[in-house]
Amino acid sequence: MAFSTSNDADEVLSEINITPLVDVMLVLLVAFIVTIPVLNNAITVNLPKTAPTQPAEQKKAVSLSVDAQGKVFIDKRELAVADVERELKALHAADPDLSLHLSSDESVNYGTVAKVMAAIERAGITRLAVLTNAE
Repeated sequence: MAFSTSNDADEVLSEINITPLVDVMLVLLVAFIVTIPVLNNAITVNLPKTAPTQPAEQKKAVSLSVDAQGKVFIDKRELAVADVERELKALHAADPDLSLHLSSDESVNYGTVAKVMAAIERAGITRLAVLTNAE
C-alpha cells in the first residue's frame, strides 16, 4: 500500500513493512526451539557391564600407491597401469572381502589416478579407502 506524504499526487512513498516478517520469523524460531527436543527419541538405558573382549580379527588391507612419476605400486611391487586391473582381479578372486588403501602423490597427474580408480571398480573391489594427510 502506498501513502502520500504531501499534497503532491506525483510523489508516492513505497516502503516495505518488515514487522510482520519479523513476527513470523520469531514464531517459527520459537516453534523450532520447542519441537527440536521432542524429535530426539533417545531412550535412556543403563547398559550392562561385561568383560572386555578382543576385537574381531581384521585382515591387512592391500596398499595401492601412485607416486609423483605416475608409477603404480601394489604392496611395494611396481606394476604398469595396464596390469593393475588384472592383478586386482586376481587378488579379489583370492579374497572377496579384500580391502584396498589407495594413496597417490599430490603432484601426480589426475588422469593416472582416474585410470587406477576405474581399474579398481572394474575389478569388483568395493572396500576402498582413499588415504590423505590431515591439514
